Amino acid sequence: MGTPSAAPAPLRPPFAVSHLAAGFVAVLVGYTSSVAIIFQAATAAGATAAELASWMWALGIGMGASCIGLSLYFRTPILTAWSTPGAALLVTGLEGLSMNQAIGVFLAASALITVAGASGGFQRLMSVVPRHLAAAMLAGILVRFGMDAFLSMQTQPLLIAAMMAAWLLARLLLPRYTVPMALAAGIACAALMGLLRLDALDWTPAVPVFMAPQFSWQAFIGVAVPLFIVSMTSQNVPGLAVLRANGYSTPASPLIGWTGFTGLALGVFGGFSFNLAAITAAICMSRDADPDPARRYMAAVWAGVFYLATGIFGATVVSLFTAFPVELVAAIAGIALLGTIANSLSGALGDEAGRDAAIVTFLCTASGLSLFGIGSAFWGLALGLLVHALKPRRH
Repeated sequence: MGTPSAAPAPLRPPFAVSHLAAGFVAVLVGYTSSVAIIFQAATAAGATAAELASWMWALGIGMGASCIGLSLYFRTPILTAWSTPGAALLVTGLEGLSMNQAIGVFLAASALITVAGASGGFQRLMSVVPRHLAAAMLAGILVRFGMDAFLSMQTQPLLIAAMMAAWLLARLLLPRYTVPMALAAGIACAALMGLLRLDALDWTPAVPVFMAPQFSWQAFIGVAVPLFIVSMTSQNVPGLAVLRANGYSTPASPLIGWTGFTGLALGVFGGFSFNLAAITAAICMSRDADPDPARRYMAAVWAGVFYLATGIFGATVVSLFTAFPVELVAAIAGIALLGTIANSLSGALGDEAGRDAAIVTFLCTASGLSLFGIGSAFWGLALGLLVHALKPRRH
């Protein structure tokens, strides 16, 4: 008799509960951390309820389709997201612009991202703007959201105090869920205080609304170009860094190009930006998603499924957040951005040699300055580049 052959290793099923859980948590964190900022951006453009629901439909469908398609094609956990800093930029940048001009901004920024990805030279484009100036511009855009979180205490001190307490407690016990815990505390407190307007909930599926684009050079320079820079530096570059840090060598150019193309396809329905995710992507790349790195892409696929669901029921998401008091929305947006503001300030002011240029960029961007119809983000970056170029040489 021959020696028995070794039994083959058991095949692991393609589905695991950990994949579903990681995908759900990634989507939950992504929405609760920044969806309030999306609403503020849409309001700045004068969006109607139907147009706002269309924004959420386009964002959910775009993120869902790109997550599923890219993850399955590359067998890599590719998670996409809207640009939260980009949405924050739009809150101030879209003031005074019509919805049609806003759509033109979305398409222009997505076109720049598509070209940067398709050409394979987006890293060279990013090298034109020093990293500390990009960080300073981002901090200037976001600082008002952090301040609004504390200003909300003037009208609803108990509500905001409860949210801050939950955030502080979660930082000690559940650091991954600080934003969801703060939101949950805010909802519970608002319910006890009778501040929720749940009668406004709408469970009907969202309907996409076509919005014709209108282009202007002022909007292109003042909003579209800063949106492109912010999206690339604060989303795509960190997103690629997370992929590389977890051992995935997926080519960068196709990922950037496809996210830009998604924005071109869905921009007319309100999809303002699609980028690689960083923080939420890390959830799908962790050991909790799957001990085997080769199988973690299924967590991103499940995240895409949940994104599709939130897109289909975009009107429900909109009505849910409009049921919240404005102080709760402002506070959760500020709390969610505290870490990003801190990291941006650290990156902006860490190098003493570039500190003058960085502080000029930060203060000018935060000031809300508008000249010739062009917003403060552009002027802050332009002045910062000027100071950077004229800095004294050290011998």
